[in-house]
Amino acid sequence: MNEKTTQQLSVSDEHAIRVEKVHTMRASGVEPWPQFRPINGTCQQVHDEFESGQEDKKYHIAGRLVAFREHGKTAFGQILDRTGKMQLYFRQDMLGDELFNFVQKNLDLGDSIWCAGESFKTKTGEVTLKVSEVVLLSKCLYPLPEKFHGIADVETRYRQRYLDLIAEPESRARFKKRSKIIAAIRHVFEEYEFMEVETPMLHPIPGGAAAKPFVTHHNVLSADLYLRIAPELYLKRLVVGGFERVYELNRNFRNEGVSTRHNPEFTAVEWYIAYHDYIWMMDFTESLIKTVADRVCDDVAHIAYGQYVLDFTQPFARMSMAHAVAQYAQCTEAAIGVSHEICPFHLPFLSFFDYSTLLIFLQTTTLDYNTPANP
Repeated sequence: MNEKTTQQLSVSDEHAIRVEKVHTMRASGVEPWPQFRPINGTCQQVHDEFESGQEDKKYHIAGRLVAFREHGKTAFGQILDRTGKMQLYFRQDMLGDELFNFVQKNLDLGDSIWCAGESFKTKTGEVTLKVSEVVLLSKCLYPLPEKFHGIADVETRYRQRYLDLIAEPESRARFKKRSKIIAAIRHVFEEYEFMEVETPMLHPIPGGAAAKPFVTHHNVLSADLYLRIAPELYLKRLVVGGFERVYELNRNFRNEGVSTRHNPEFTAVEWYIAYHDYIWMMDFTESLIKTVADRVCDDVAHIAYGQYVLDFTQPFARMSMAHAVAQYAQCTEAAIGVSHEICPFHLPFLSFFDYSTLLIFLQTTTLDYNTPANP
């Protein structure tokens, strides 16, 4: 495996070389996508247990090969699993000539491999697995992003998320945090005795929000249907039917703009409760957001979001819509000039914690009613 040569090849050339390696391996009786190999640890577990004094345990770990460099009859590699990275140390006298030659000739960056060995610490202080066995689990037929330094092209990052996740630790961390947020949201609703439900995705009439729907056709019914833009109407029917506390955490579809920050298919949570008012709903919403932040973030008093630092230990500001427009558009309520009869700006309002988003929303809202965002 020569990294310099690999980097100079085009993607199509590299793909052809890897396909040829597959044919060569199969001709020699080696299956490039073999059956299951058991594991008994993760990269993070090896690190943690070594630091706690467990140095004589033999580990079986698996992951994607993301780095490899040869030093004569030895080689160093690095694999990535769901918990992080682990350095590997290969020695020809430990693996034997045949297996060491297989590692040199047939393994490429991106391959999924299984390794067995014991942990030790190198002279540079890095916990490393001294490999005594290695098996190719899955041959990667396309090269990873160059030098494994990430993907500069934003469109590629979004269209080929798997490459972004392989190359960018921050992207993997973001996905993990999102999963924790979803779990925390469900936990809060469960504590408040809400029942999670699933309502139809295909609606005969688009309702519950003002948005342009996606249209599809039901062949058996010979009728056009719409991907839902909101679950509101069906959730309200459940409340009418006697389920006093319901929520749905699922996908909505709106056939409108698209960008790296705006997806026409998105996840939303919507809930309804009987016998309570908007004051209780504001209390619950604040509690929901703060509880989720506390469960997911290390320091809820200092959460970086763009140019802002959010503090979830403070009570949320509550204000009328007119007050919010005046404050964040930096004008007076009198200058807004919005008729309460056509625009319910004085409904109690739980302010957004992203003030930039709030300002954009308020400016758009006021412009819709032919009133200036800034006097």
